[in-house]
Amino acid sequence: REVFSGLSPDLRQPIVVVQHMPAGFTAEFAASLNNICPLEVKEAAEGDLLKKGRILIAPGGRHVVVEKKNLASVVHLSDEEPRNGHRPSADVLFESVAKTYQANALGIIMTGMGKDGAAQLAEMQGARTLGQDPESCIVYGMPRVAWEMGGVQKQVSLSNMAKEINELALKY
Repeated sequence: REVFSGLSPDLRQPIVVVQHMPAGFTAEFAASLNNICPLEVKEAAEGDLLKKGRILIAPGGRHVVVEKKNLASVVHLSDEEPRNGHRPSADVLFESVAKTYQANALGIIMTGMGKDGAAQLAEMQGARTLGQDPESCIVYGMPRVAWEMGGVQKQVSLSNMAKEINELALKY
């Protein structure tokens, strides 16, 4: 909530989020974030456009991948097997972002148990990457693994994450 409320309304890049939540909870989660965020926040649906001023939250129990089409980029939802014990999985999202946008992406990994997202964040060659710092994490698991694998270029506190995102996004 702290990060979303601090995002700039001037961000031009679309944002896709994987939150480890079960089916049935992410629609309400997205709606609550939409009430505090200056950008549109919604639960992702099959074929949703990635567009300026929109944040898409992966639905609980579904992977989300991005694909660049001729006229626009869209999201696809998948029921493939869980990865790293999760569906949705940050690794699945980061893999598709790296393939679609190469170095023109920003990958962020925040508090959580396990290693989901760490390997694919490290594979986002040329992209900018951030990880939540150990002091502000509730559980310094996923960000720690990503840091140790060399996937995180900069560790940022929760209180400074929105500011860092805004600065990077408005620069590129």
